[in-house]
Amino acid sequence: MSATIPSDLTPARPLNVVTRSAQFWFLATVVGQIGFFLFIILFYGTRTISGDFVGWDDKANILGYEAGDPTGNFAFISHVLIGGLITLSGLAQLVPSVRKKHPTVHRANGRLFLALSLVGAISGLWLTWGRGTYLSIHQAMGVSLNGVLILVFVYFAWRSAVQRRFTDHEAWALRTFMVVSGVWFFRLAIMAWYLIGRGLFGAPSGCQIIIDPILEFGSYLLPLAILELWLFARARPRAAWLQWSAAIVITMATLLMCVGIFGAIGFMWLPVL
Repeated sequence: MSATIPSDLTPARPLNVVTRSAQFWFLATVVGQIGFFLFIILFYGTRTISGDFVGWDDKANILGYEAGDPTGNFAFISHVLIGGLITLSGLAQLVPSVRKKHPTVHRANGRLFLALSLVGAISGLWLTWGRGTYLSIHQAMGVSLNGVLILVFVYFAWRSAVQRRFTDHEAWALRTFMVVSGVWFFRLAIMAWYLIGRGLFGAPSGCQIIIDPILEFGSYLLPLAILELWLFARARPRAAWLQWSAAIVITMATLLMCVGIFGAIGFMWLPVL
């Protein structure tokens, strides 16, 4: 995320704080999502190229390959590999220099990002309800709400771009990025909970029945809410209390995200490669 300051305003120190916190979030996101992309390529990509489709199931808790289900198998691997492409495409859209210096690239990549997001959301909904790829009903509901939000936000991001309402388009594109990243956020949330909640504070395993729905819905709704706070604060650069509040929230959320990134890379992805 980056802040655009109107030319008739002198930047105030609090606004710089918000900008720095957003830059911290972006750097952490780059590290975490590149790690996620590499995992997808090294785990699913290599097995697919080598024809080891059964190997999709080497990662626990995910139904990948199922004998006698070519449609479901194709939908699954398409969904996963598209997720990898979306990750890179979405990150590129957030780079300020690409938007400012290479607008043609930004527009073309934006179309690609929105199109892949649509395909990913639709295939994810089909895998959930058509194939039954879910662990619990509340997980299925969480994934489904995530998918519906992607469809809605993609529509508004596209419509505002066509109507050349670029401020609105930026906001809807960022909202789309947040919900498209829901699968990634969910993995970070799981690992942050296990490292802090279960590991540091010793939360009993019995509370998992309460925590699971919170993680499944909150993993993308909370980042979405923090984005709205950032957008609200960015539009009010003279409200110092708001700038500092937003900066503190973004920084704390990013630190928590860093714990999740460390856990996901170290304990979720690397061990199965």
